Amino acid sequence: MDRDFEEILLGQDFGREEIKVLLAADGPRMKRLLDRAREVKFRYLDNYVHLRGLIEYGNVCEKNCLYCGLRSGNGRVARYCLSDEEVLDCARLAQELGYGSVALQSGERSDPEFIARIAHLVREIKKIDGGSLGVTLSLGEQSEETYRRWFEAGAHRYLLRIESSSEELYYKIHPRNAMHSFQRRVECLEILKRTGYQTGTGVMVGLPFQTLDHLADDLLFFKRMDVAMVGIGPYIPHPDTPLYRFRDQIPSAAERLDMTLKMIAVLRLMMPEINMVAATANQTVDPQGREKAIAAGANVIMPNLTPGEYRESYFIYPDKACVKDQPDQCRSCLDIRLAAIGHRILYNAWGDSLAFTKKAR
Repeated sequence: MDRDFEEILLGQDFGREEIKVLLAADGPRMKRLLDRAREVKFRYLDNYVHLRGLIEYGNVCEKNCLYCGLRSGNGRVARYCLSDEEVLDCARLAQELGYGSVALQSGERSDPEFIARIAHLVREIKKIDGGSLGVTLSLGEQSEETYRRWFEAGAHRYLLRIESSSEELYYKIHPRNAMHSFQRRVECLEILKRTGYQTGTGVMVGLPFQTLDHLADDLLFFKRMDVAMVGIGPYIPHPDTPLYRFRDQIPSAAERLDMTLKMIAVLRLMMPEINMVAATANQTVDPQGREKAIAAGANVIMPNLTPGEYRESYFIYPDKACVKDQPDQCRSCLDIRLAAIGHRILYNAWGDSLAFTKKAR
């Protein structure tokens, strides 16, 4: 290993050029980067993995993002919305399985009925077992009033992915109109932090037109925004989206996964106490992808609790992993697979971001 690379690796306050050196690592250099990230994670966070029982509330979406299968312009999607009782059954199952937290996710909506139902559901989830379940929301851009309403109902984490921190690239993967504003997206992240949420964001890796500079700037954006949690996963082309026509211009699935792992590893060095999700997309492109992400520095997994008859309709990208998994089987499988890479699940815990909780003391 050459001295310059090792000196960069042992640092923490990286600039864009140092990050690009790390992201360009391959062969023995890439292994050293991933090993270093694992060492740092164990030092700060031990070998625990936190679970968020994922509830895909609905696939109705106001947005028309150019990469997403749930986009409003996709007429081939069978739209659905879970009933209140279906959502609460999922939350009760999460509590029974010892997951500690649930994550309520849906297409983006901001109509009054949706806002009121989410507030009601959060309050009802917090009544389960004396409020033992943590609640993460991932419900897109909302007004400050709505974010506060949901926070006061009991939600305490919110994930709003920026998808790309480059305004130029953002408008290559989103329409440029009043419904899709880069500045509004950033503003919502700032509002979420101000409201008191443990705020998370994230990006896709391997997009058409994406460069190493874009990816380095994404990591610097996370650091500058001082977020509590991040989700990074490989871009997977969806045939019913406009971006699909550029699929020949993206790296291979293996290359996209490798770059995702390096992004996770570098961010773990830069922000050692945040939570990072091992996205299902990693496992979609590689059967061991989720475990590889955990070994590279991630520490959160989101097992799917959505009722089976709806899962295939939450069609963000094709061939999504774990669509057929049963929750009890998934738990046993995760225990075994994580133990094989030297990790263990911390059951019956909210698994809050250490970076956030230390600031809140």
